[in-house]
Amino acid sequence: MNKDDNPLPKYDFQRGALLLVDKPKGWTSFDVVNKIRSKIRYQLGIKKIKVGHSGTLDPMATGLLIICTGKFTKKISELQGLSKEYTGTFTLGATTPSYDAETEIDATYPTDQITEELIEQARLQFLGDLEQIPPMFSAIKVDGQPLYKKARKGIMIEVKPRPVTIHDFDLTRVELPEIDFRAACSKGTYIRSLAYDFGKALRSGGYLSALRRTQVGDFHINDAWNLEDLVEHIGSSDYSVKVVD
Repeated sequence: MNKDDNPLPKYDFQRGALLLVDKPKGWTSFDVVNKIRSKIRYQLGIKKIKVGHSGTLDPMATGLLIICTGKFTKKISELQGLSKEYTGTFTLGATTPSYDAETEIDATYPTDQITEELIEQARLQFLGDLEQIPPMFSAIKVDGQPLYKKARKGIMIEVKPRPVTIHDFDLTRVELPEIDFRAACSKGTYIRSLAYDFGKALRSGGYLSALRRTQVGDFHINDAWNLEDLVEHIGSSDYSVKVVD
C-alpha cells in the first residue's frame, strides 16, 4: 500500500480495497473520504461506490486513517475495535473547552509545582484499565445529537465515564510547559481527555496541542499513502479504464 512500492498497486475499488492514508492536519476524516470517493467516481466513472473510514481523527490531528471501499466497508466495524498508538504533545498550565488546540484557552494555572517525581506519579496513574470521561466536544451522541453540537451552543451535560485501557504511556520529552508522549490504547480512548486528566493530576491544567496516530492494530503509518500521492495514483493511466466486476 505504500506509494514507494514498485510496481504501485492497482486497487479494485468495487470489490473492495483497504487504503492506509496519512491524514493531513486541518482535514476532517470525512474530507479524506470525500476526496477519495470523488476521485474514484470521476476517474472510473463509477456513480455509486461505498467509501468509509475506520476511527475518526480530529481535524488538528495527523496520521493513520484506514479507508475502506466497496465490499471492504463491511470490515469497518472490525477495524474500529483494534488498538491504537499515538504520539503527540500536552501543553500544561492551561485548559480549553475542547481539551485541545481547536478552541481558545479558557483558564490558566501555575506550573511551578510540577516536578519530575510528580510527572512520573501522574504517568503511572494512567496505565492499565481506567474510567475516562469523554470531552464535551466529541461525536458521542446523547438524545440523538452529537455532544459537540450541544457544546457549541453552550449546553453542557453530564457525561458518564467509559472504560478504556492504556497499554503503554511513555513521556519522550519534558520541556515545561510541553510534554511529548507516546500512548498505546484501546478503542474508545480519547487522547484529549488523557491530556486534560494528566494536567489535572499535576495540579495544573493541560490540553492536547499536537497529535499523530502512528498505528492501528498491525497497520503502521510507515505503510500509509500521502493523500495527494494516492489521489494522483488513482488518477494515473492505470485507472484510465473502469475496473469491471
